[in-house]
Amino acid sequence: MIIFARCAALPFLLVLAVLSGCAGTRNEPAADRPTAGRPASPEPPPTAAAGPPALPLDARGRIPVFSHGSRDPGDDVKRVALTFDADMTRDQGPRAAAGERFDNPELIELLRQEKVASTIFMTGMWARTYPDQAATIGRDPLFEVANHTFSHYAYTAGCYGLPRLTPGEFRSDAERAATEILAAGVPQMAPYFRFPGGCYDDAALHALAPTGVTAVQWDVSGGDAFATDPGGIADHVLDEVRPGSVVVLHCTRSAAPATAEAMRRIIPGLRARGYEFVRVSDLIAADRPH
Repeated sequence: MIIFARCAALPFLLVLAVLSGCAGTRNEPAADRPTAGRPASPEPPPTAAAGPPALPLDARGRIPVFSHGSRDPGDDVKRVALTFDADMTRDQGPRAAAGERFDNPELIELLRQEKVASTIFMTGMWARTYPDQAATIGRDPLFEVANHTFSHYAYTAGCYGLPRLTPGEFRSDAERAATEILAAGVPQMAPYFRFPGGCYDDAALHALAPTGVTAVQWDVSGGDAFATDPGGIADHVLDEVRPGSVVVLHCTRSAAPATAEAMRRIIPGLRARGYEFVRVSDLIAADRPH
């Protein structure tokens, strides 16, 4: 379902212009600086025809907001899109360099072993800090990588205490994130964008319109941020998921230490209920008229 509301996106043209955590390969974090050995510039972007589907702007020139797929009881397949936010703020770069872990290789490896298609919303800071993991995720056809801003700064006031960008910084922040993610070695990004905290307003939706992305929200919050009880996370997700759901979880051991263990219950639990794991692009494609 496509909605327009106050409080969730990055444009397809942006993804094409500049091309817009947690992997199974472990690597030590880099400081908040360019990483040696990375390409000086991203590879040429693919054509629009080769990429995942994007949604058009609305009649008021705003990027669209997608929160869940079809609820049609007549659908033959029950689909659910698990999404994982690999986020870092600017001030967490030095903390990562000192040994704090904002990645989650165990989670990504579990998704691979269980063949769970997923969408990873990645900040530019995360890709800069863990470039090898970012590239490994981006090259795996099981996953798609999308934009989660450069350093998880809010696009509105009063968003869970996050530092706030000014409206004049919205587009450049999204573009900077895409540049960092591509420079880390992600060959192609999905044309989707997630606002930090899911907080957005009309100004944010208009500012990102030139980029052509679709804002992706969710209808099920996994509740894993700062949670330590994997059973509670799993029970909540299993209770809340409906056909077409978009679930938001996190891919950072520092801020979501119980997510991987919770997924060991969520995956078989959803499969037992007949759900197929798909990426956001698959939900959007299934939702569009053919």
